[in-house]
Amino acid sequence: MATIEEKIQKLKRERGAIIIAHNYQPDEVQAIADFTGDSLELSRKAAELEEEVIVFCGVHFMAETAAILSPEKTILIPDRFAGCPMADMITDEQLREKKSEHPDAVVICYVNSSAAVKAECDLCCTSSNARAIAASVPADKEIIFVPDTHLGHYVQKELGREMIIWDGYCPTHSRIRDVDILRERAKHPNAKVMAHPECPKQIRDLADYLLSTGQMCQHAKESDETEFIVATEMGLLYRLRNENPGKQFYAVSDRALCPNMKKINVEKVLWALENMQYRVTVPQETADKARRSIERMLELS
Repeated sequence: MATIEEKIQKLKRERGAIIIAHNYQPDEVQAIADFTGDSLELSRKAAELEEEVIVFCGVHFMAETAAILSPEKTILIPDRFAGCPMADMITDEQLREKKSEHPDAVVICYVNSSAAVKAECDLCCTSSNARAIAASVPADKEIIFVPDTHLGHYVQKELGREMIIWDGYCPTHSRIRDVDILRERAKHPNAKVMAHPECPKQIRDLADYLLSTGQMCQHAKESDETEFIVATEMGLLYRLRNENPGKQFYAVSDRALCPNMKKINVEKVLWALENMQYRVTVPQETADKARRSIERMLELS
């Protein structure tokens, strides 16, 4: 009898499908994916792919982004309830109200936002390019940054420039505490701390490096350092360890786990391909507006 993985490979060939997965996905999902990456890597990949069917193993806003960039393709998310609490912390209506208070401001939205919110923005960004995207805005323009307060304040500090920052946050990164860093440093005194800029300020201040997940993978591969404390969602450890078998990676805390990122498993990937479920679409008017902010990000990255 064929294994689940064998069935998935057979269906991929029959459907003309490809599986892409975020770095926070469960190990078993990353293992069967054709491509893994962070938000920016996956945004670019979704736009480049020739396959007609993309099985997107991540959360809903990521699949929406793929649907916006490739409206002619079938974008499937294996679990339709895989959402993002941060993305839910702002609505398009709330953003329009904030824009009315600052009518001349340039609006930058973190990619962790809904298509409807992206449609209200001038520029999109990811954690890896947020600083560069904000730096591209003329100095005489106000910036509204949504929805992540931690990434927004990180960019504000880096640029030395005041911004109007929304008060959203990632619950997973916000569960990481300074005592977690101090504990792991005491256990591994030679390890360098790589932290995600979605982390609160006290974590960012303790980190040796502030990096997106893609940047963490690149740094770990290129660095002469051999031990790392990883202050982000635990799913990234799978990729880090696979790509760097001679190095050691330590999870900052077993609380750094996103339940939404863990909703997808190999069985759900199989069902997605068997039943062509669950298709993610974005209304054309919303998609057309949102696409402009995403494409401007890709041009500047």
